[in-house]
Amino acid sequence: MDGVSKCPVMHGAVTSNNSERTTNKEWWPNQLRINILHQHDKRSSPLKIDHDYRKEFLKLDYFALKDDLKNLMTDSKTWWPADFGHYGPFFIRLTWHAAGTYRTGDGRGGAGTGAQRFAPLNSWPDNGNLDKARRLLWPIKQKYGKKISWADLLVLAGNVAIESMGGKTFGFSGGRADIWSPEEDIFWGVEKGWLDNNRYKGKRELDIPLAAVQMGLIYVNPEGPDGNPDPLASAHDIRETFARMAMNDEETVALVAGGHTFGKAHGAGNPDLVGAEPEGAPIEQMGLGWKNDHGTGVGRDATTSGIEGAWTANPTQWDNGYFDLLLGYDWKLTKSPAGAHIWHAVNQKEEHMAPDAENADIKVPTMMTTADMALKEDPSYRKISERYHKNPDELSDKFARAWFKLLHRDMGPKTRYLGPEAPSEDLIWQDPVKKGNSDYDVNKVKELLNQLDLNSSELIETAWASASTFRSSDMRGGANGARIRLDPQINWKVNKPDQLKTIISKYEEISTSTGASIADIIVLGGCVGIEKASGKDVSFLPGRGDATEDNTDKESFVVLEPLADGFRNFLKDDFNVSPEEMLLDKAQLLDLTASEMVVLIAGFRSLGISYDGHGILSQDTNKLSNEFLVKILDMKYEWVPVSDNIYNGIDRETGEKHFTATRVDLIIGSNSQLRAIAEEYACDDSNDLFINDFILAWNKIMNADRFDV
Repeated sequence: MDGVSKCPVMHGAVTSNNSERTTNKEWWPNQLRINILHQHDKRSSPLKIDHDYRKEFLKLDYFALKDDLKNLMTDSKTWWPADFGHYGPFFIRLTWHAAGTYRTGDGRGGAGTGAQRFAPLNSWPDNGNLDKARRLLWPIKQKYGKKISWADLLVLAGNVAIESMGGKTFGFSGGRADIWSPEEDIFWGVEKGWLDNNRYKGKRELDIPLAAVQMGLIYVNPEGPDGNPDPLASAHDIRETFARMAMNDEETVALVAGGHTFGKAHGAGNPDLVGAEPEGAPIEQMGLGWKNDHGTGVGRDATTSGIEGAWTANPTQWDNGYFDLLLGYDWKLTKSPAGAHIWHAVNQKEEHMAPDAENADIKVPTMMTTADMALKEDPSYRKISERYHKNPDELSDKFARAWFKLLHRDMGPKTRYLGPEAPSEDLIWQDPVKKGNSDYDVNKVKELLNQLDLNSSELIETAWASASTFRSSDMRGGANGARIRLDPQINWKVNKPDQLKTIISKYEEISTSTGASIADIIVLGGCVGIEKASGKDVSFLPGRGDATEDNTDKESFVVLEPLADGFRNFLKDDFNVSPEEMLLDKAQLLDLTASEMVVLIAGFRSLGISYDGHGILSQDTNKLSNEFLVKILDMKYEWVPVSDNIYNGIDRETGEKHFTATRVDLIIGSNSQLRAIAEEYACDDSNDLFINDFILAWNKIMNADRFDV
């Protein structure tokens, strides 16, 4: 026997291309991957299970940490020297790229988890050499340990960088919690190669929920769409991408101009001399990637994006130099030493040139990217740019606010903010909700709810419709605020608008007579419905507030509309992914486990909650029970497809049709992992367990957005 055959280890556990190893995913590529519901299991963390980053952050010597970060900015290292002797621009890029993956479509991405430490983000082409920035931060992380998460540190570093170069910031909140493995649930695109583009249809219509224009980019291609140096076409991409980052034109121009006031891009030499990204680099590089064999490989010899040059004459100082140059010169298209499209000023004066990255006595031309030229050529962007140029104080304020939004958009409401520099101002994008009243007679409200001509399913479904808008990805949505009674939510198809408006009008009368918020009444109504159907008490936490139209940004709530809600058996349209995959997506956004997902679906079906009536297998829909699971697992019935999503439940002996069901219903009995869960709950002695776990999962969703307590 040779050495390999003697080894008891499954070969290929490290290298996925080993022919001796075949995984379940390779055997069954279409298998539903339930693991996204438990990928961040507490057992993967090296910290104690009760570790709370938010509590630890409050113990931090915050200003000492900021002083250490400020000192780092000018403490240049020989192994990765600072351009112009200042790391500030480098850390701004680090922070920008940590936060800039956020997209409004599903609230995923962003800086809230420290995900940039892991694949694929740590190896995206757009994040080239940011592995060095994280290594420069390591001694500071090492010093402050558990009191500061990587997620917070990656954000704070950019703030300190701006301040250290004379820029203005709007504030900072800590409390982000680190993850310990890649976020494999995030869909970054269908492309198989870096910088590929297969995400558009029609006239440059970007797929939902994506925001970046190519695989491996944060925003847009700085050279222009797919490398085409067309400023107006680039403006289209910029506007769409930044809108999906929740930024309007004014915020977009401020961010681009403010960010490009600092630093330089790197394209000193042949990109073929740059080695593999961190995840593909050899083991001896210790997790660092992009080893560059051009010259020294660092400083003026660095090659990252392929674009070469600084934007301004003072790349480590906040000033108005960006617009002085962009608007003050004509520009010609040329190429960098690495072959990337860049623009150089025509007849640039020496005083407007930038210092060499290593020697300030040497002057080199500044440059603009095609994306920068879009701010000059697009009429709307041009108008805003000219205004900022004439009003530098306005630019400073707009940049500070837009930068703060970029860094905190995925943190949720202001009630989650921590630290001495957390701003007190209410901002519309924070989805503000005034503090609710908890000083009212809850029992009186329950009595009035019981008197309404509403059945349990109507009470429960209304509460679910309100609370299940919550997204753990960016902490938006939820029942607090009762925005379900406002545009656009009250008219969403999934919410059965006619029925909903009738119910809300009844709730408004109760609110007027008791002083309870409508948000509380909606949730309490669901609890009353469950108590009716189960005979068990359901806990309730009062104190939600009611939002108004004035503090509701209607356009930003459009993206929260469920295109599919498997819990209610709702599917708005046909999609290129299956209903069961969309169910998992929603369950993951709700931060549910697989067991919680199963009990909620089964409980809803037992109570007759299903948009078109499919999957109702219980005889008594006024009773919360495990009957749905009992029936869906019963071999008495054969399921026969009648369409892509609808199945008839046929009695095997009589041939009689008893039920209809959807793919969401059947996946619980079809998928081996979900079936194992369902079998446990469907046992004769498990009905009480089922009801108790349903109530626990219910309360989890109803209170998911209660950051005020």
